[in-house]
Amino acid sequence: MFKPQLISSLKNYNAKTFLSDLIAGVIVGIVALPLAIAFAIASGVNPAAGLFTAIIAGFCISAFGGSTVQIGGPTGAFAVIVYSVVSKFGLSGLATATVMAGIMLILLGVFKMGGLVKFIPYTIVTGFTAGIAVTIAAGQIGDFLGLHPDFSVPMTVLGDEYTKMPGDFLPKIIVYAASLSTINVYSFIMASVCLAFIFVWSKFIKKIPGSFVVLILATVTSIVLDKTLGLKTDTIGFFKDGTEHFVIPSSLPKPSLPDFSLSTIVTLFPTAVSIAVLAAIESLLSAVVADGMTGEKHDSNTELIGQGIANIVTPLFGGIPATGAIARTATNIKNGGKTPVAGIIHALTLLLILLFFGKYASYIPMAALAAVLINVAWNMAGFPAIRSLLKGQKSDIAVFLVTFLITVFVDLTVAIEVGLGLAAFFFIKKMIDLSEVQNKREALINGIHDADMPEEKLDLPNGAMVYEIDGPLFFGTVRKFEVAVEKAGVDYKVLILRMRNTIYLDAGGIRALEQAKAACDRKGITIVISGIHTQPYMLLEKTGMVEKLGKENVYDHISGALKRAQELCGGV
Repeated sequence: MFKPQLISSLKNYNAKTFLSDLIAGVIVGIVALPLAIAFAIASGVNPAAGLFTAIIAGFCISAFGGSTVQIGGPTGAFAVIVYSVVSKFGLSGLATATVMAGIMLILLGVFKMGGLVKFIPYTIVTGFTAGIAVTIAAGQIGDFLGLHPDFSVPMTVLGDEYTKMPGDFLPKIIVYAASLSTINVYSFIMASVCLAFIFVWSKFIKKIPGSFVVLILATVTSIVLDKTLGLKTDTIGFFKDGTEHFVIPSSLPKPSLPDFSLSTIVTLFPTAVSIAVLAAIESLLSAVVADGMTGEKHDSNTELIGQGIANIVTPLFGGIPATGAIARTATNIKNGGKTPVAGIIHALTLLLILLFFGKYASYIPMAALAAVLINVAWNMAGFPAIRSLLKGQKSDIAVFLVTFLITVFVDLTVAIEVGLGLAAFFFIKKMIDLSEVQNKREALINGIHDADMPEEKLDLPNGAMVYEIDGPLFFGTVRKFEVAVEKAGVDYKVLILRMRNTIYLDAGGIRALEQAKAACDRKGITIVISGIHTQPYMLLEKTGMVEKLGKENVYDHISGALKRAQELCGGV
């Protein structure tokens, strides 16, 4: 049932709670301002698109989401995807893909798929997050150094010609390297000072974000040095030569529908899936972090529906993909945010800033924004998590590295797909390694008892053989079972298969049992099953294997199987 947290939160709402939400919302709005602009720049779109997204998506996610304190808006995770989509399909293509992703998110919530997103392995999340961080940082090299690559003649990089900055990591680095002669020392010094300021500021002052302070100081400094010393650097609104860069409006744009032709939908479908998956992962991770900080429990399916609504509405107003933002959500909680009203106030704060101060954003130096984004990338990379992961299993390290490298050098979507495939492969291999099919005849003859057979010792007939299957009997472990049966020999009348440790059986396991049954029938051997669990038994029943084996030969305990073996062996 779709029931936004806002509805529940307003039931016992009072003035004290509103005051806490008001203070938190205003602070988070101030924190979100530089990030919204910076993420838009990193995504290759107008900085205003970041503000539109933070305002509209921030409002929708708080109003319709399933978390009491979630703050939504543009995030660094989408920068790589958005840059790629815009470079290939333009802003219209991005809007179409984002609306499609929003519809997918709503469907995920409606069909209660929110819990499934949590099954994506931690190694994959760490890998693509670190990869995105590297890509974001790499994309800021040009503004950090004040570079101006010459695209008046198409630049040939890795066999391709570019008339603008390429979106892929390696070509971008090559273009930067070829343009080092255009470095602006003034921009480099400003960016370096801004980055150092942010790092130092965060060590001593937590309440006021260093990124917001540094943008104000850098903007004022840039204007003063331009007027007094003639030192110029690129700003959001203008290049250093005075030509226009981006236009920052002082109002929200009128809504417009993107292109929904069949060819466009088919072309952009894989991109929409990537946006939807990433939005789901990011938003639910953020909600889980928030739960840990507040002690509350979010509704993952409602949260996905809220995220979907936000990503359908926002592109209509020129926005970019949005999701829950962990850093801004944590800031909301730490500053006293209690209900979704704080998130709504954060959106309204940004709207007021856009209406009354938006025109001044044109004077923010690009070098300062580059410093803000590099700081974001540093925090996003998750170095403590990576160090911990690198001390773990080789399989986890392999999944992390492959996901990281493919994210950086190929594509985020491919990285998630390959990462999931590799993680599944290692999981199956681990299950195979842990699974065993062992001869237990000697153990039973010698009276070795266990928790499954606490009663009096039952003799094992001379004509019976006992094999125990430890672990799931599925396509990966079938060969072990077949080899064990082949080695068992033919000098017995009954083959007891103990399945007390087999909680899962698949079609491959059924096929192996059928083949074992056929081989035993040829030799006059009866198969008796013991200790069978619910899932394996249900599958045996559905596939008709219970009838083939004989219901009298299937037992839930070893004692029944041994008694049956004594009957079949004539009590020997």
